[in-house]
Formats: sequence, C-alpha cells, structure tokens
Amino acid sequence: MSELLNEFLQRANQVLQQVAPLLPKPTEPIDWNSVSAASWQRTGNSSFFRPIQIGADIRLADLLGVERQCEQLLRNTQQFLRGFPANHALLWGARGTGKSSLVRALLAEYAEQGLRLIEVERNDLADLPMIVESLADLPQHFIVFCDDLSFEAGEGDYRILKSVLDGSLERAPDNVLLYATSNRRHLLPEQHSDNQHWQQGDGGELHPNEAVEDKIALSDRFGLWLSFYPFDQEHYLAVVQHWIAEYAQPTQLQWQFDEVAAKEAISWASARGNRNGRCAAQFAKQWVGLRLLEQLAE
Repeated sequence: MSELLNEFLQRANQVLQQVAPLLPKPTEPIDWNSVSAASWQRTGNSSFFRPIQIGADIRLADLLGVERQCEQLLRNTQQFLRGFPANHALLWGARGTGKSSLVRALLAEYAEQGLRLIEVERNDLADLPMIVESLADLPQHFIVFCDDLSFEAGEGDYRILKSVLDGSLERAPDNVLLYATSNRRHLLPEQHSDNQHWQQGDGGELHPNEAVEDKIALSDRFGLWLSFYPFDQEHYLAVVQHWIAEYAQPTQLQWQFDEVAAKEAISWASARGNRNGRCAAQFAKQWVGLRLLEQLAE
C-alpha cells in the first residue's frame, strides 16, 4: 500500500512540476509612491496591476492647435487633484490629433502632485468595480484611462459596459476619474436608418427613438466632452516645424523650413490621407534624420 502511495505522490509531483510554469505567478502589490502608471492585466483567473513606463517625451506644450481642449482637461484635472468636484471625460474626434497624448501629458505634469494613471482595455472595463474598490482608500488620485473606446454595429456588450460604468462612476470615490478616448462621439456607429422611420422602426419597431437613445446613453456617462478635429494645412505645417525643432535641437542641426520643405511635408501627409499631429511628427523624424545623414556624408 505504501509503495502505491509513494508512486502516486511521485507522479503527482511530476505533474505539478509540468503545470507550475503555466500557472499565474503571484504579484507583489504596487507601491504607488514610486509607480506613476500601471495597466490592468488579466492572466487566467487572476487580475492585477502591472507597472508600466510612460515616457515624458510628450508635454502639454507640444500639443499645438488644441489649446482649448488642453485648458479644459487641465482645469478638470486640477479640480480633481484638489479634491473639488470634477467630471469623467470623453475625448473624441479625428485620429492622431492628440487625444491620448493629452492624457499621458497630464501624468508628466502632475505625477509629483499624486496623479496616477491606470490603463484599462475596453474588454476589461467589466472589472471597473474591482479596480475602483482597490483604489478607494489610497492617498493618490487615479485616472482610469481607456484608449479607443468604441463598439461596432451589432455588438451588444455596450449595454453591459453601460451598466458597469453607470454603477461604478456614480459610486466612484473622490480619488478616481475615468478618461476615455474615441474616434466617435457616441462610441457606437450611427446608421442612417436611425433617423428613418422615426415613428416606426425597421422591422416594425414601434419606438425606434428609444433604441437610438440607448446607443447614445453610453456617452452620457461622461460629464466632459472634448472634440478634436482634423488639422488644416496651416495648422499641420506649424506642428511639423515644432517637431523639427524638437528633434533637431539635441543634434544642433542648423535648419530652415523653406518652401521645398513645406511641399515635402504636404506630400508626406497626402500620401497618408491625413493631416494630424502623428503624421507631422513622423515627417519631422524623417526630415531631420535625412539632414543629419547628409551632414555625415559631407
């Protein structure tokens, strides 16, 4: 009997050794005094905060042409840090116009005042009640940040998220706010049919306006809406010159933004089908890099 037991224990130990690497490893609690940003992670049945590094390469001064949006979100965040009433914020609009950069720039601006940033994927927002509860008694102030929050037509889980946000945001402690970015103001695609058959919906729905209101209601969980629009050509070229100056300064590159450079920048944007801050920064990197290579060849 003892031999059978020993054999069983040996086999069980072998199985445990094989399975052990696959099991979630225990994580140390985060020291928020030394960590300024983290992401919410799910591994198997466990969820935890994972510290992340957010570079300070984007500052509020780098966000040209969106000064009004910066000022409003800055003021809302200052209210939040001082313990005054503040709103959850939705930053929506054209891609590459500085929505995510603005939120991350806030962290660089106010980390020393106790601001912390937690990035949460859209699919993990169902964990919001757990996240909020774990932060409630901490001395720091936390922005829960969801980048690119949107839903496709036919997805029904926005209703679940709406109820989660509704309960979590209404009962959120004074040290937690939710900031989200989206390319859509209402987070869900709006169909032309939403405005057709207003008295009687497609398929015989008697109150289609209620279905439309249900879609819009998700955005209403955010008290502050900030709109970001595509750059015009003048704005785009100003941002290009700003980033050329930023990238050239450490290298002491002598440069001049003439008509030829402007045409190159416009052609660069046209090839990508957009004019925005991301495109301007990418062109500036390429332009400065080429000038530096030319210097080496001389």
